[in-house]
Amino acid sequence: MQAPEREIRASYGPSTITVYQAYSPALGLPAAREGRFPGAWKRDRMTWIKPSFLWMMYRCGWAAKEGQETVLAVEIGRDGFEWALRNACSSSYLPGVHADRAEWRRRLRRSPARVQWDPERDLHLRALPYRSLQLGLSGEAARRYADEWTVSIRDVTPLAHEIHALVRDGALDAARRLLPVERPYPATAGR
Repeated sequence: MQAPEREIRASYGPSTITVYQAYSPALGLPAAREGRFPGAWKRDRMTWIKPSFLWMMYRCGWAAKEGQETVLAVEIGRDGFEWALRNACSSSYLPGVHADRAEWRRRLRRSPARVQWDPERDLHLRALPYRSLQLGLSGEAARRYADEWTVSIRDVTPLAHEIHALVRDGALDAARRLLPVERPYPATAGR
């Protein structure tokens, strides 16, 4: 069975969903230790959350890119995640969804969240023929994410390094077994 072109795939439970972000150790380690974002975390700028572990690995280079050496698994309330989806606008103009480019721009300026679909990745971080969600949060959404929706924060950098080492060694089955279990998420993304 072929995956839909656009589908949110994530690790989630009845009330929470796990999203990933990567930060410098100066920000990521205190966040994981305290289970919340520290005061140094900027609540007034856009932050991008990714439900796909492998897409996060692509983005941060298996936690090797400068400023992205600490990968966090942030467990947030599903109600907050779904609020962000309901209040999101697509990061790009979609004919047939938006009346015209001007209407899309107006909506984008007003929306506290942005939906962006990027190619999902395999264990070698090669693009797959279907897309994964990135959700950009700004303004009210970023503040609520940091201060209300976050249930827990874990440092999954060691897991990223372990999986990457197995991939480098060609032990793909062993690497696959360590991946977080992600399944289709029952929600529709914002437009």
